[in-house]
Amino acid sequence: MSDDEQHQHTFEQAGAGASTTYPMQCSALRKNGHVVIKGRPCKIVDMSTSKTGKHGHAKVHLVAIDIFTGKKLEDLSPSTHNMDVPNVNRTEYQLVNVDDGYLNLMTNDGTAKDDVKVPEGDIGKQIEQGFEEGKDLLVTIISAMGEEAAISFKEAPK
Repeated sequence: MSDDEQHQHTFEQAGAGASTTYPMQCSALRKNGHVVIKGRPCKIVDMSTSKTGKHGHAKVHLVAIDIFTGKKLEDLSPSTHNMDVPNVNRTEYQLVNVDDGYLNLMTNDGTAKDDVKVPEGDIGKQIEQGFEEGKDLLVTIISAMGEEAAISFKEAPK
């Protein structure tokens, strides 16, 4: 094998390098921040730190709500350990149409986005009702760890 051959690699797939999560020390987490518990992106609603015991570290008790399902999750971790924090993005889209349980949305630059489901519950009903009344609606989409959902909406300023 020549020197040139060992340096020729073929990469089947290359990502942009953007990770869905990043590490953060437990003691640096804050209420209303985000954290990954049991593989789910969550918003921290309560946290408490226990004192260091006879053997070991201070522990951080986290109570958080899954940002997509609304389920309450809890975790206990040493304050010096790292936990994953999800990269959470909020984006506003113009509502174009409601079609077969999906929202047809448009970005500011005119790109179509039609893979977001109408949210369940009151928000979904209010979005559909507002659209049927002919209102111009802006829908806020939250995305994290490869999932996304509509979380709120408002009427577009005229």
